Amino acid sequence: MTHEDNARRLIERTRYMSLGTVDPDGRARVSPVYYAPDGYDIFYWMSAPEARHSQNIVRHPEVSMVIYDSTVPIGGDVRAVYLLATAGQVPDDELEACAPVACRARFPERQEPFPVEWLYPPERLRLWRARVTEHSVHVRGSDPEYGTGIDTRRVVTL
Repeated sequence: MTHEDNARRLIERTRYMSLGTVDPDGRARVSPVYYAPDGYDIFYWMSAPEARHSQNIVRHPEVSMVIYDSTVPIGGDVRAVYLLATAGQVPDDELEACAPVACRARFPERQEPFPVEWLYPPERLRLWRARVTEHSVHVRGSDPEYGTGIDTRRVVTL
């Protein structure tokens, strides 16, 4: 299986990603978010506008994200997808189109669709979206094709 195939599988099967934003003082802030992909280039999640990571995105929309398999034992074959993206709140006039993609596919335990009304004021959650500008993968130092002796990242196209 290729690095690209592994990256696609991680994106499709994992439910949480680490979202990296920048606080007003320039410090990195990392937040776990439950996400839904729309292919491999658009990622959705729900957050309150007053959450610190949401406020950070409003001020500075460039974000970093990582999706990885946290069940791999130490020394095992780490699989991770690193994403650079531009993020923002989904505008109200796009919610009807985006909410089914973002909500229904990732909540299989719900029998009925996630109500889009829950994403409008006065409700507390909003739908956020990141558009990926770069994908890269974790490459083990011992990788037979791309190994360099130490673990590295490699930019890929999904």
